[in-house]
Amino acid sequence: MATIVNTTEEEPMLAVVRVTAELAWADAGPDVAEPEVTRLCMEAQQHVLAGRWLDMASLMLASADLLLQSPRVPDKDLECILAIICNLVTKAGSEDEALQIAQLICSKLTLQPDDKPALRLKVLFSLYNLLGSPYGKALVYRKALELAAAGKTADYIIPTFKNIDSFVSDWGIGKLEQRDMFLTAARILKDHKGMNKEYFNFLNKYLATFNGSEDDSDAICEAKEEAVAAIVEFVKSSDLYQCDLLNMPAVAQLEKDEKYQLVYELLKIFLTQRLDSYLEFQSANSTLLKGYGLVHEECITKMRLMSLLDLSSHCAGEIPYPAITDALKINDDEVEYWIVKAISCKILDCKIDQLNQVIIVSRHTERIFGMPQWQSLRAKLGVWRGNIATAINTIQANKVTDEGSQGMQGIR
Repeated sequence: MATIVNTTEEEPMLAVVRVTAELAWADAGPDVAEPEVTRLCMEAQQHVLAGRWLDMASLMLASADLLLQSPRVPDKDLECILAIICNLVTKAGSEDEALQIAQLICSKLTLQPDDKPALRLKVLFSLYNLLGSPYGKALVYRKALELAAAGKTADYIIPTFKNIDSFVSDWGIGKLEQRDMFLTAARILKDHKGMNKEYFNFLNKYLATFNGSEDDSDAICEAKEEAVAAIVEFVKSSDLYQCDLLNMPAVAQLEKDEKYQLVYELLKIFLTQRLDSYLEFQSANSTLLKGYGLVHEECITKMRLMSLLDLSSHCAGEIPYPAITDALKINDDEVEYWIVKAISCKILDCKIDQLNQVIIVSRHTERIFGMPQWQSLRAKLGVWRGNIATAINTIQANKVTDEGSQGMQGIR
């Protein structure tokens, strides 16, 4: 017969078993309940003495649903009980055992996401912090994402999204796991007010996991709706003037898709063409634009700024007023308004030469930053490096000359 070992380390676990057992058998009457409670407590003692932590976790979690649903257990007590169960992962004899315990806990906590979702999520975060295994942390975080999505507790999980890139790097998870995680995060953000830019960013991350290889041939077709959503978000946004969507295989597939071909064409207009192309497109597809919630006047505003960026990328540092009025379809007296608007959007740095009626551009945002832009940047860096080297050589040469002159004066 097992002997009870009273230590401060085991007492909380045995207390949890007793509480859950008493709750489970509360309606059976004392004659039936007491022997069952005693049996379960003895079984728990045996697991503790033998170091069978996975079995202990199974025993403690057996009646967890009763605890979560019982009005007799205050949330603070419930959180404490679940924290004690989570702590079992620190006692596990191996990483595999800790992972199995974590999986058991996650399965139980995500079973009924609508019941006390905030508390369940808080316990999952505690479990995450107790685990040492990167794979285990990734598993728990994915479960937390699923719980937040199903339980409508986005406010608790969204603050962690800013660290998700470092999480992914630390966990070392594969492309498929990343894809699922980014998609779940995007869906959480979609229904959250004021998170349009973050929603677009996670759609972007999700779509970027498709590289067009044969391994992705089946899965990439499932990304069409997200690709369309990303395009619509980009066109709608008054903060986004650059993106890499056009070159992504998951987005490029829309070009030959009968249903979404026009949406891809719209993206192409915003990233490679000017206002006149948009106006022509809108004239033929106004119903399509309205169907996606795109407001014509807002699209014109954005397309004018996009046209200004296109002018900046093709000019030799100066843009004449007439070129701006023609590209933006505006009057002469509106030129400076749109220049100031572009500057306030932080997509253009320039000086206005009113006397000569030109804009002197020092920097502009590239609508697409692909290989040609990288090559251009590399060439500019090469020129700057050469200029710096020349300046250093000139300074050194002048220094030698000055020192020589001083030496001659000393001889005299």
